[in-house]
Amino acid sequence: MCFNETNGRISKLMSMIKALPINLSNLQKTVLQQIVRGTTNPYRLVRRAKLILAAASGESNSSISRRLELDRVQVRQWRSRWFEEREKLSAAEEQQVTEKALMVLIKGILSDRPRPGTTKSFTVEQVVQIVAIACEECEKSDRPVSHWTPSEWADEAIKRGIVEKISPRSVGRFLKRSDITTTSRSLLVKCQN
Repeated sequence: MCFNETNGRISKLMSMIKALPINLSNLQKTVLQQIVRGTTNPYRLVRRAKLILAAASGESNSSISRRLELDRVQVRQWRSRWFEEREKLSAAEEQQVTEKALMVLIKGILSDRPRPGTTKSFTVEQVVQIVAIACEECEKSDRPVSHWTPSEWADEAIKRGIVEKISPRSVGRFLKRSDITTTSRSLLVKCQN
C-alpha cells in the first residue's frame, strides 16, 4: 500500500466522521452575533464565533475550514469544545443570567485555555529578601569583596536559606527590575532614603 492510498483512506474516514451537532438558543445566537459584529473583539474570538454560528446552521467542517481559512482539525476542536460546554450554557440560561454574563461565559469558552509552562520560581517575599541583601554591606556577610556581584549575591541568598537555589542571572534580573546598583556605598544611600 502506498502513501497516497493510505492518505486517501484517512481522508475518506475523516469525511465520514459525523460532525458534532451544534444547537444554539436564541440568546446564544444573539451573543455570538454581537461578538462577530464587535469592532474591538480579538480576531481569533470573532473567527471562533463565526465558526460556531456556521456549525449551528448546519455547515460542514470542511466548508467552515475553507471559508474561515482554518484547518479542519481546528474546526473540529472548537465544535467539540462548544459541544462539551453545552450543558454549562444551558444551565446558565435556565438560571436566567444576563446577556452580559452569558457574553463572559461564551468568551471564556471561545478563548484559549491556559498552556502549561513553568511556574514562578520565587515568591514576592523571597525577591524582597534577596534585594534587601544588596542594601547591606558585603563585609557584614563575611564576604571578601567590596561590592555585591550577582554570583556573590546568589550565594548569600542560598547561604541564608532564602531560596534553595538561584542563578546569578536571576539575581541580576531582580537588580535590573529594582533599579538598584550594586555599589555598596550608593546602595546604602538609596536604601536610607
